[in-house]
This record gives sequence, structure tokens and C-alpha cells, in this order.
Amino acid sequence: MTHPLDHLPRAGHGSDSDSLEANFSDLHPPLTQRQAFIESQRCLYCYDAPCVEACPSDIDIPRFIREIAEDNINGAAQTILEENILGGSCARVCPTEILCEQSCVRNHDTECQPVLIGLLQRHAVDHMHFDAHPFLRAADTGKHIAIVGAGPAGLSCAHRLATFGHQVTIFEAEAKPGGLNEYGIAKYKLVDDYAQKEIDFLLEIGGIEIRHGKRLGDNFDLESLRRDYDSVFLGLGLGTSRQLGLTGEHAEGLMPATDYIKELRQSEDIGDLALAQRCVVIGAGNTAIDMAVQMARLGAGAVTLVYRRGVEAMAATGHEQEIAKANGVRIITWAQPEQVLLDATGRVAGMRFARTEPHGDTLAATGETLDIPTDAVFTAIGQAFDDASLSDVRASQLGREAGKIEVDGNFRTRLAGVYAGGDCIAAGQDLTVQAVQHGKLAAQAIHNEIMAQQEVA
Repeated sequence: MTHPLDHLPRAGHGSDSDSLEANFSDLHPPLTQRQAFIESQRCLYCYDAPCVEACPSDIDIPRFIREIAEDNINGAAQTILEENILGGSCARVCPTEILCEQSCVRNHDTECQPVLIGLLQRHAVDHMHFDAHPFLRAADTGKHIAIVGAGPAGLSCAHRLATFGHQVTIFEAEAKPGGLNEYGIAKYKLVDDYAQKEIDFLLEIGGIEIRHGKRLGDNFDLESLRRDYDSVFLGLGLGTSRQLGLTGEHAEGLMPATDYIKELRQSEDIGDLALAQRCVVIGAGNTAIDMAVQMARLGAGAVTLVYRRGVEAMAATGHEQEIAKANGVRIITWAQPEQVLLDATGRVAGMRFARTEPHGDTLAATGETLDIPTDAVFTAIGQAFDDASLSDVRASQLGREAGKIEVDGNFRTRLAGVYAGGDCIAAGQDLTVQAVQHGKLAAQAIHNEIMAQQEVA
């Protein structure tokens, strides 16, 4: 099967490889020790801190910042990791500007500048140095839990279950664990193979096995997991990209943004990547921004991001939008994909958009169109749940809500002993930090149920 961009030149063609690599260095350089100390003293250590209320993973933010101010880096890291075992990656990719930092009381002070909570969290985790692993397994319970998916939700669930003394086996379809952190985040946000280093640390607790190349609904099924394990947690994520529904969608030159980002993150030489000199990204979320910015940093001459509604409705944060603009990305709003324009060879040559305007709660076409010449089109219009993973008889009995898996307040599905969390369930914001929280809370619920059954027996 040919690659949709095989006909395009390589990113390294005519480019300085050192400059290319520099374009994918750390987006936000870490704080120095002196900077971290000064920033930590800006915190007011609020008793009823609004930043904690805004944190999806319930980290005691004033406590860990005070520990940094007291030069207790290990204590700060422990405080973070007790609530969020992937606190290092979340400090890098979490939209702190709309969560904890937006709630910081310093925003209402004369300086109008929040404490840099994300960078302080990163500083603590990056500089921790424990003589031994800070988390210990409880006495072995003799119970064995299966987890499907080694993404943030599955890894968080596995770690918390391991602390309770349970044995855990994770079934992962990809060659590497990490899920979105490994395959779906912009390369400049998680550099130096950080996702894998963080997972190596997590696994040091012991009692966790990862089996790769295992895809639910393909080479194993839910019924066998329910039979062979004491409980099951589904952290499946979202496996497919939504389609435009237009003729020519599968032509050379058009591909999902997530597929390209995955290639970029796994590439040993980004100079070998296909590069469109003119490219269009369709979407309005952080993935769309990541895609557009990375094409610009690879050397594309013209990058245009197009969204069917206005800027105020974009899912990407204002901070992400500013990153795009700083990298020369042109953002066009109120334009909806109407037609893929092909050249004589059947390859993408442009996109035609219908101009839109608000019509109550819906959109209406104005009758005007906009043609944008392009060498490649990347779609980032959201991801959908991969129904093939729940195709076996038992899995098909799971309740569904908004196309995802239905769970109750304790992340239990309709099937006894089966739990789910992360992006594959209906509730949530599709954030890494929230997936971590789902896994953690689901692990507690699984443990409680297993212990209750043991007492009854």
C-alpha cells in the first residue's frame, strides 16, 4: 500500500539538519534552580486553593510548591506523583493555562500573572533523585487484573493497582507503551524520548507486565479476559480519525493529522519525512495546531489551518493558537470543507471550502466558496471510537453513550467486573491528565470491589 505523501519531497531536502532538529527542541525550556526557587515564592499557598479545584488529578499544588521553596525537591515530586504518576509528561502537555494557572489567585493581583505551576511541576519531577523507588507494592493479594491499552489511563490504573499488591497484565496493540504521549503529542512538547523514560520509572514498582501486539477484537477478546482475570480495565483510547465524507478523501496527498504526527514522533531522521510546501490542516483542536506548527517547523512554505466556525469556538486554547501564529500558520475561520480538488493524476491539488455563518445553533452556507491550492491536506476533525475493538459477542454488550463506552460514577461498565476510562468513555475532556485520573479512580474502585468480595467469601 502506497503512502499518501510518497510523491512529495523530503523535509531534509535542501535543509540544514541541525536547524531542522533545533525546530523540534523543547517548546518551553525548563526553569533553572534559581528561577524555580523565585517562582515558588510567588505562591500564596492558599488554604482552599482554587488551583487544586481546577486540577483534574487533584494534586496538592500549594504543598508541592512550598516544598520546592523549602528545597525539598523529592518531597515535591512525591506530592505530585502520589496523585499523578505521569506528572512529568502532564506538566509538559497539560493545558495549564486553562486549568490550574487560570484559577491562580495571582491572576487577580496587580501583576496579573499566575504562578507558573506547570513549569514548577516539571522542575520537581525532572530533578527528583530517590535512593529507592518512592512507591512500594503492598503484600501480594493473589489477584490478577487485565488492562487493555498502555496509554495514560491504562498505565495510571496499572500503577495504582500495583501499589495495592495486585498483579497486572497490560495488553497493548502498539510496539511501545504510552498511547497518546508516545504517538500523538507534538514532537517539540515531549522531547528526548521522555514518554518512555517516564514509563520505565512507573514500571519500577514491579508487578506490571506489558504484552505488545495485542489488539482487542483482533487477536484476543473480552470474554477471555473476563474468564482468566479477576477484573478488567479498558483504556482503549480513540482509534480512528473522523472522515470528511467527501469524494477524493482517499486520494494521494490527504491523510489524518494523527497518522503524520505518529510518523514524525517515531522517525529516527525527521529529514526523511514527506514535506508539503503548501499544506492545509482542517480542524480546530490542539491536534490541528500541533500538525500545522510541525509542518511549519519542518519547512513548509505556506501552512493554513481552516475551521468551520469562529476563533472563539476553537477547541485549541488561546495559548496554542498563539504558538501557531508565531510559527507563521495562517488561520481561516468560517469555512467548511466542500470538495477535494484533484489534479490530472488524481492527486490533491487544493481544497474548496464553503463560507459559513451562524444560523441559530447551527451553521449555514453563505453561498460563497474559497479555493486554497495545496500539496497536502491533513484532517484533524476529531477521533472516534474504533468499534472493531468491541466486535466480539461479549464486548458488544457494553453500554454505549455518544459513541463511546458507558460507565457509572465508579467507571464500571454494564458488564460485571469490567471498568473503562480515558478517551474511550463518554465523560471527559480528552486530556492526558484526565485519563490519568480516570485510571487512578478506576483502580481504587476495582480494588474496593475485589476486597469486598474477599470479605464476603
